[in-house]
This record gives sequence, structure tokens and C-alpha cells, in this order.
Amino acid sequence: MKRIILFVFIFTLLTCDSAFCAVNLQDMDFTRINPRVRIKDITEVEGARGNQLTGIGLVTGLNGTGDNSQMAVQMMRNVMRNFGVTLDARSVRTRNLAVVALTATLPPYARPGQNIDVNVNTMGNASNLQGGVLIQSPLRAADGKVYAVAQGPVIVGGMSAQGAAAARTQNVPTAGRIPGGAMVEREVPNDFSVGGQVALLLREPDFNTSQRIADAINRVYGVVAYAVDAGRVEINLPGQYVQAPTAFLANMGGLEIEPDTTAKVAVNERTGTVVMGGNVRISSVGVAHGNLVVTVGESAAVVQPESFSGGVTVVTPRTDITADEEGGAMIAMPSTTTVRDMVRVLNSLGAKPRDIIEILQAISKAGALHGELVTM
Repeated sequence: MKRIILFVFIFTLLTCDSAFCAVNLQDMDFTRINPRVRIKDITEVEGARGNQLTGIGLVTGLNGTGDNSQMAVQMMRNVMRNFGVTLDARSVRTRNLAVVALTATLPPYARPGQNIDVNVNTMGNASNLQGGVLIQSPLRAADGKVYAVAQGPVIVGGMSAQGAAAARTQNVPTAGRIPGGAMVEREVPNDFSVGGQVALLLREPDFNTSQRIADAINRVYGVVAYAVDAGRVEINLPGQYVQAPTAFLANMGGLEIEPDTTAKVAVNERTGTVVMGGNVRISSVGVAHGNLVVTVGESAAVVQPESFSGGVTVVTPRTDITADEEGGAMIAMPSTTTVRDMVRVLNSLGAKPRDIIEILQAISKAGALHGELVTM
């Protein structure tokens, strides 16, 4: 819901003039904190999970932007040895290949023959992977077994160009991607139904939400579900679904509930981003905000001696300092202030996003912010 509130706020500002926006913001209904969502959108089925795959490969066909490290030479010799060609280390002199690290995620229910995406990142001193092709490389899981094999042209989202006196780099040319570049060779068993039971794992653990999920399932299928804790709901498959757990998960996943969320305020001081959850409350507090503007002006003053005094004309620096404080009005916010009230008050203060971050931190220090202040 936090993302929905932020999207509506930004969309309103971008699609209307300021006066109309102010009216619409006041008319918006913030009393409904969370919408009704499907159970399948906020949970995952226990036992059906992805697996991380890693590998090391060799990208060839680079235009002089590859590695010149000993690691690249050794890998080139190993590859050629597999094809019956023996190379001396001194005979390998090329910058057209690069040693890369390969990462991929094997999704649940993936079967042999299906394709998955592969991420490619340089490990040596290669400067650009543009135009390179990854030769066949195995991808292994934590158990050491090969689950997929990757190969194909590398797509790079950046560029790098240089001349005799200048160079330019955009984005990251040393990292790329091979869409569908790995073929699954081994299947990972997914046992999501054991002993006539299935379990749901909440993406955002919350005791209220897990209990609401259990209640929604019990209203439709009888007393078959119970919340184990904030992040797990166990379900005994109804009699007609014991042999068809997939059908039960498909039907049950469409049930709607209203999830609960912890009151949080997320701030990012680097970008000046502030996101406040709809259930954040503020105790009665007074807020004053003012900008102290200090202006320092430098000028030169010429000092002339009196006539026939024998003095010397000199130039002396002159500094003028002025300090003006803008704003500074004290505004009182009543108890149980909502996000809508907070936005209206901070806008009336003329606060910028970075000023809002400081105000929120001060309110939290004063013990008036009833929610978790998260700094990203």
C-alpha cells in the first residue's frame, strides 16, 4: 500500500496544475490503509523455491578489450586442451577474450530443456564485453552438481570509447546478460505437498496477516488452516484435494484478504526520498522549520594616503556578512496525525524532501513518531 500511495501522489502532481492538485489531495480517501489482495500475491508455497547457480566462463570475440592476466591465459590453455590442442603460456598473447563470472537463478518447476537468463561479469581487467560470445560453460549449485549449461552472445547495456586524448564510458560495459542463454540440464524436485499438507510463507511476515489468511481459507474450506507464526500458515488439504494439491493452491490463491503492515517511514538521505506508510501516527507535537541563509560578500577597498604624507596606496579586502532566517513558523500537529495530515503540514512549511527527512528524524527523537524510521 505504501507504493500505491506514493504512485497516486506522484501521478496526481504530474497530471494536474498546483491548485487542482491541492484540492484532489484533500479529497483523496486515506482512511483505507490497505487494499484487498489475493493470497497468492503476498505468499509463497513452501518447498517451491528457486536455486542459485554460479559458474566461470570465457568470453571470446572481443575487440582488444579483454584480459591480459595470467588467469585468462590459463583458462585459454585449459579450453584448448579439451580440444586436443596444447599451448605454451608464452604463445597466448591476446586481448580478445575475458574471464567472466556467471550467475543465474533456476526457478521452481524448471524442467530439462527449458532456458533461463544468465548474468555475466568480468573477473579480470577486461574493459568491455561488447560483441563478446560466451563459450559453453557449466553452471553449478551449492551441492556442486551441474544444473544448467550457458552459452551465447553477451548483451551489454553500457559502452566505452576512447581516443588519443579522451575517453568516455557510459553505464557499465564490463557487465552483461544473455537472455535465455542457459539450458536446464537437471531438475530440482519441488515437494510442496507432504503428508497431505501444504504451507504458505508470507513475503512480509505479520501475525495479523497470517491469521487473516487462515481465517479466509477456513471460511471456504472448513477448519483446515492455522497460522503457525507471523510468517507461516499450514494447511491440511481438504479431502477432495488430497490427490490434487495443485488444484487446491490454484483455487485458494484467488481468495482475497486485507493484509496488515507495520507502521514504517523509509527515508533515503542520498536521494532525498521519503515514503510514509498509511498507518503511521504522530502524537501531539509542535514543528518549527526555518532556513538560515548566511551571505558572505567579498570586495576590495582602496586606501589612499594624504597628499605629501609619503604614504603608499594599498588595497585591503572587505568582507560583508549578513544572516537571514526564513520561515521558522511553529505549527502544532494534533494527536493521531495521519499521513494525509503530515503531508499537508509539511507542505505548508515549504519543506523540501531533505528537510522533511530531518523533521521526521527530530519527531522520532522526540518520541512522537509511532512507527519504525528506516534509513536506507
